[in-house]
Amino acid sequence: MRVGIIGGGAAGLAAGYELTRRGHFAEVFEAAPFLGGQASTFPVGGGQLERGYHHLFVSDTDMAQLIEELGLGDSLEWLESKVGLFYGGRIWDFATPLDLLRFTPLPLTQRIRLGLRTFLLQKTRNWRKFEDVTAAEWTRRHMGEAAYRVIWEPMLRGKFGDYYDQVSMAWLWGKIYLRVSSRKRMEKERLGYPMCSFGTVFDVCGERIAEQGGRVHVGAAVRRIIASDGVATGLEVSLDGGEAQTYEYDAIIATTPSYVFTRLAPELPDDYRARLESARYLSAVLMILVLDRPLSSKYWLNVADRSLPFVGIIEHTNMIDRNLYGGRHIVYLTNYPDRSSELYRKEPADLLEEFIPHLQSINPDFSRDWIVEYHHHRVDGAQPIIGVGYGAQIPDHRTPVQHLYLANTTQIYPEDRGTNYSVRMGRQVARMALEDGGAS
Repeated sequence: MRVGIIGGGAAGLAAGYELTRRGHFAEVFEAAPFLGGQASTFPVGGGQLERGYHHLFVSDTDMAQLIEELGLGDSLEWLESKVGLFYGGRIWDFATPLDLLRFTPLPLTQRIRLGLRTFLLQKTRNWRKFEDVTAAEWTRRHMGEAAYRVIWEPMLRGKFGDYYDQVSMAWLWGKIYLRVSSRKRMEKERLGYPMCSFGTVFDVCGERIAEQGGRVHVGAAVRRIIASDGVATGLEVSLDGGEAQTYEYDAIIATTPSYVFTRLAPELPDDYRARLESARYLSAVLMILVLDRPLSSKYWLNVADRSLPFVGIIEHTNMIDRNLYGGRHIVYLTNYPDRSSELYRKEPADLLEEFIPHLQSINPDFSRDWIVEYHHHRVDGAQPIIGVGYGAQIPDHRTPVQHLYLANTTQIYPEDRGTNYSVRMGRQVARMALEDGGAS
């Protein structure tokens, strides 16, 4: 079979790899000048750093398997994570049950209640029972008003903004269930990272697709999906800004956000289009600071204080060896705003000026002269909003147009979006296309 793939992120590359591994032709088109999407990298201090922070949980077996298959398994290391919570003007350890017991902003009875309920969630496999209730309602009822106000509401507001009280408990279940799978009993969690960088993993994946007989293009903008009599037959693509060319295929796999897919796809039935158009996304805004000294001792710091203009601080070099980046310290400041928000529209220099005073809340000694350089990235369509009853709204991978498939982050459920599940989905949809085409 000949398969055209729109998008050179994790899902698109995994689909191309799976198809060519099985002896079929796959051609990947990526509009950006690089592969890997949010896991792509850029140079910092002589090394390669992800545009968006990335790591693997122990449960992320699909991504770990791909890394192994690409011959990069020796680069994957599992490292202890240091987790904290910023609340009440200080950083609290927040990695183990004992840390929770020491978290005095909550009364002891609330700490015990929160710990017991969290333990039960970790042991609950039936996530469907949480689909039709919001995380706000469930945590208030089962964990208490204080726990909701101190921990869950700030987290939900930071992650989903004005949509915080609409998010399904199934989403929060996934966060708790999967995160704790990276720990053993009272141990701290261990997270995986390929020391060659995630960007290198996806670059090698692109090279492997070519070695196996496929093709991968960057700077290739797909203009439209061509269909005839309800059957997808090809793509119209502009390479490097040139005139559009037509490519013919037996099947098409699109990995774009839903709002992009509706612009590219031929006429779709009203019910399927309505599912696509109902998908709501938030963007990711990342400010990456390259410092000459550490900001804190934590790798992952949740900010449970909405007076600070960022929801999370991920200090990459508190887990990954800073010598990979010339001895510098790497800090991600992250937010998930709506595209209409002031934070999204701000110029990088202005956003940095807004952030600097608040960094002194994290570390009173912090000074502007610690900053060696900074980088700013905006990623649209980064976080789908997972509302109640979300599972019933997910569009099928098989679209109503024959031989046209959709594989994007709105279809990852109940897990949250991430490279592992995008890789799994890409390979699954590739196999689906082969089955429908009568190939193996």
